[in-house]
Amino acid sequence: MNFSENELFGVALIGFDMIDGPFLKWKKEYNSQNNLVKLDDFAMNFYLAFRGGNRGKDKKTPRAILYDNFYIVAFPKDLELCCLFMKPKGIDNNIKELNKIAVRIITEMELDEEEDSQPELSDENTVEEIKRLIPNLLNGTEMSTPELRRYFKLSNSQIWKVMSDLENSKKIKRTRKKGRTILWTAI
Repeated sequence: MNFSENELFGVALIGFDMIDGPFLKWKKEYNSQNNLVKLDDFAMNFYLAFRGGNRGKDKKTPRAILYDNFYIVAFPKDLELCCLFMKPKGIDNNIKELNKIAVRIITEMELDEEEDSQPELSDENTVEEIKRLIPNLLNGTEMSTPELRRYFKLSNSQIWKVMSDLENSKKIKRTRKKGRTILWTAI
């Protein structure tokens, strides 16, 4: 993080009272036109964010928190907390790049999760059992491919293989199409 003193728009010292909890001891605003945050209203929130948090074995607490329009850097001193309120300059491009990275990672993780959760149909007995059950299940009713897929916990390619085999052996038939979904029934 590149720091520039002209990014500073306010400083506050948040004290702590053993009975009343956190309170704003004093504040100083350098550019009153910005008024990005009302320091009086958020003293407890900032104190808890920086001092409360997850203080387990490692006693890790945040040093800075970035909000949309400003960021806060905090320095603890005994039970008090000195907060520097700053207006970031030129951080939008960094946030956009980080967002691209986050979206890519989320997509990769979802794909990995889907692959891990898909059951394998390597057992021929399992496939034959499913092929036996589907016509019985569809006897006198209609079901869509996604419903059957979830019912048997199959992947999309697995259910289509089973349905194709059953259709070719004249045990089931397509009844109609609802949007992009095909509905099936037993013959």
